[in-house]
Amino acid sequence: MGRLRFFLERTKDVRFVRFWLFLFLVVLLFAVLYWQVKPRQYELRLFDVAKETIRSPVTVEDKEATARLKEEAAAKVADVYTLKKEYAENRVDLLSSLFAAIESVQHEAGSDRSPGDLAAKLEERLPPEWLAHLSAEEWQRLLNAAPDELETAKEAALTAVHAAMSERISQAELDEARAKAAKELEYAALSPTLRETVAKLCRRAIIPNVVYDRTATEEKRRQAMDEVKPVKILQGQVIVEEGQFITSDIYHRLELVGLLSGGRPLWPAAGLFLFVLLLLSPLVYYFRPETTNEKLSLYTAIFTFMMAVMVLIRLLPSGGAVSVGYLVPAAFGPMLVRVLLGERLAIMTAVIGAVCGSLLFNEEIGATGVVSVSLAVYLLAGGLAGTFCLPKELAKTKIWRAGVLVATVNIVSLLSLLLLKNGRYSLMELTLFVIMAAASGIFSAILTIGLLPVLETTFGILSPLRLIELSNPNHPLLRKLLTEAPGTYHHSVMVANLAEAACEAIGADGLLARVACYYHDIGKTKRPRYFIENQMGGNPHDHLSPQLSKNIIIAHVADGVALLRKHRLPKEIVDIAEQHHGTTLLKYFYHKAREQTEFVSEAEFRYPGPKPQTKEAAVINIADSVEAAVRSLANPSQEKIEKIVRAIIADRLQDNQLNECDITLKELEVVARSLCETLNGVFHSRIEYPEVRKEKVKHA
Repeated sequence: MGRLRFFLERTKDVRFVRFWLFLFLVVLLFAVLYWQVKPRQYELRLFDVAKETIRSPVTVEDKEATARLKEEAAAKVADVYTLKKEYAENRVDLLSSLFAAIESVQHEAGSDRSPGDLAAKLEERLPPEWLAHLSAEEWQRLLNAAPDELETAKEAALTAVHAAMSERISQAELDEARAKAAKELEYAALSPTLRETVAKLCRRAIIPNVVYDRTATEEKRRQAMDEVKPVKILQGQVIVEEGQFITSDIYHRLELVGLLSGGRPLWPAAGLFLFVLLLLSPLVYYFRPETTNEKLSLYTAIFTFMMAVMVLIRLLPSGGAVSVGYLVPAAFGPMLVRVLLGERLAIMTAVIGAVCGSLLFNEEIGATGVVSVSLAVYLLAGGLAGTFCLPKELAKTKIWRAGVLVATVNIVSLLSLLLLKNGRYSLMELTLFVIMAAASGIFSAILTIGLLPVLETTFGILSPLRLIELSNPNHPLLRKLLTEAPGTYHHSVMVANLAEAACEAIGADGLLARVACYYHDIGKTKRPRYFIENQMGGNPHDHLSPQLSKNIIIAHVADGVALLRKHRLPKEIVDIAEQHHGTTLLKYFYHKAREQTEFVSEAEFRYPGPKPQTKEAAVINIADSVEAAVRSLANPSQEKIEKIVRAIIADRLQDNQLNECDITLKELEVVARSLCETLNGVFHSRIEYPEVRKEKVKHA
């Protein structure tokens, strides 16, 4: 332990230390949590028999299966054909032109209807492709038809074609449409032979009137593909049952969720690393340059203890609905940090511990998510309760009481979470829940009390609990001061009252100031009668030279420091004892020496210092002189007290005694008012009681 403190005191580059300590916390937390988040992998091959039921640890999309379903959906979409209404008009016009050509040939021929001439003239007026639709005999039959009969044939044909082409006709429906049009001609007043010829023309005139629409077809198929929902393997979904064969489809799914050996375990590791950095990032504010190495190392040790306890509890067997995570003493880490390092850091520690615990004790990360919300809330409630239940004035009994309160909060929070889940638990399970929640709070108090002295000694941290123990009047040094220098003891108590109130008024550590005042003059026990508060009659300095008297008075600082170090008191108290006089001048003996000889160096009659380095030391420096000066007044009043207080503060400023600490002029004004209020309360005016004439009491 001594070597550790020596190393921390000698390592001045705080930035170097805080970087490595923060890196250590990152590595530690990553190592603790990695085995919980690392995906489990299996040695499986195609057509093996599954030895256990395997569930998916994550939710992923099976893109290949999704693509297959989309292709199937697109294939089911029929081609889209668009009806061309203009085709009906075109075919009717075409058929009308054909009859017009026949009528024109008949009109030009007049009574001379030589078959050869009529056919020749008709060939000149009709497209070649239409000539092939009918035989020469059939064309001649149309040319020989009477005008009335031809007009009837024309109207019947146009009507039948228009009616047929007004409806959708695909290539597959073409024969049916043509047959329907031919059937319409059965009611026309035509000779059978002419009717057959006209029906043949109508059949040739009817064509498919719908065409393939590529754009509409592709759009419809795209819509069908968009309507296909992605095929997902859900978190916690059973991929293969125990005893089932590993088919190619199952093997593909196992590979997809990363459960086969040789998968991609680096992705969870990368995610965990980023998660750890994010979780510990608030500590960067605390790991700033002005934070001492001892505090940084202390927090690292507490955090390591927290993780070690969690890992040990994680190794305990757990089954059923009752998880061993509820046994974690989540409050002991925040309680230690609260006592040794402060409340804000304790709150951060409670949050970090809750998140880590919820992840570490999540039995099935794949089935229930990365973080168990219920366990996180439970651990956070216990950690914050441990932080806020500790009072300012600490003692071991207070820590025990805080442990009981944490146990109560644990029980209430756990029961509330169970009720919110609306789960069904047996009486045995509920009893186990309550016992574990209560044990968590009690274990937190036990660990806090047990680790406090170890951490204080190892890292040299002065906690409020240690200060309260040092303020016990039964401490050997305080008993020595009381028995050997009772006047100095009374003076120390008075200065403690003044300094504590003043420090609390400016936001400094009032408890540290009080306890330091108890010990600041402990060096006077070596020669108690040479100090005026311990003199019962006669002053030994009257028979000593000013130089010798000065040496005796100044020596009480070094004697006190040596005595405090011998009894291993905390460094903060030793420093205040060494700084409480700064480099002030012993004016009385200096002027006495000047009266004897002019060749006197002022530096010889000054305390060796150092000057006050902290606000607490500065306040004690002022309060020590103020108490002695006010106590010397025969009849102190408020005006006299205030005058002395402000005069002493002004003297300290003019003598540059407060140059090395960070106390401000505004704070000095607050200190002055606080000292005046406390002194006025002590030296208040009293009623003078009249003397009572003593008379003999007659007995009956």
